Amino acid sequence: MSDRRVAIVTGSGPRRVGYYCADALAGRGYAIVLNYRTSAASAGATVAEFVARGVEAIAVQADVSNEAAVKDLVAQTLDRFGHIDVLVTAAGTYGRKRLEEVTAADLRVQFEVDTLGTFLCCQHAGLAMVKQPDGGNIVTIGDWAIGRPYRDYATYFAAKGAIPTLTRMFAVELASRNPKVRVNCVMPGPVMMPPDMPAEEKREAIDATLVKHEGSPTNVAQAVLAFIDNDFITGTCLPVDGGRTVFTG
Repeated sequence: MSDRRVAIVTGSGPRRVGYYCADALAGRGYAIVLNYRTSAASAGATVAEFVARGVEAIAVQADVSNEAAVKDLVAQTLDRFGHIDVLVTAAGTYGRKRLEEVTAADLRVQFEVDTLGTFLCCQHAGLAMVKQPDGGNIVTIGDWAIGRPYRDYATYFAAKGAIPTLTRMFAVELASRNPKVRVNCVMPGPVMMPPDMPAEEKREAIDATLVKHEGSPTNVAQAVLAFIDNDFITGTCLPVDGGRTVFTG
């Protein structure tokens, strides 16, 4: 059993939002469980990086849409560290496709990763936290644009739109069992635009913010830490979007 606080971060194999959340938590002294589905090499490199910095870290392969795999992820964490203090659900998939080309199979894949995966991780890690005297914190990752969706991402927005409801529901369900378990959501804006995005589209996205610059995954990680630090916030969804939620450009 580890005396350190312990965080599971799903989808933290590649250097995307999950990695930056894990890095921020490692900087706070957490032991880190990096979850990945296929990015074994990236996850292994991150573990080596963290261990070299004196951080306890392991990588656990799990498809978050598979209930048995999620149960095993939680079990491996408890077997190794004895407790779970934080869960960040950063696993997700993101694909562009015109509505005319979308199939039921496309929608199922999106729901399985973003909606079902978030549900299963919150359910099983949350129920483990309920049994702990100090409870725990769950931070889900949504998207600011579910309130103002743009074209060609119909399956993505359908799946991500469920995240705020899941957040509020788990906040109620888990706190009713242990009031020291809190659940909140970060809803990022343009914090990591695709490298192949056309320059014009990127400029439009930046101009549509109030701050007039692109964000970074570090901004998301800072919001995650803020939720963990404040013990009087739960069931809240926080846009981290440079003002896009309130500004149409």
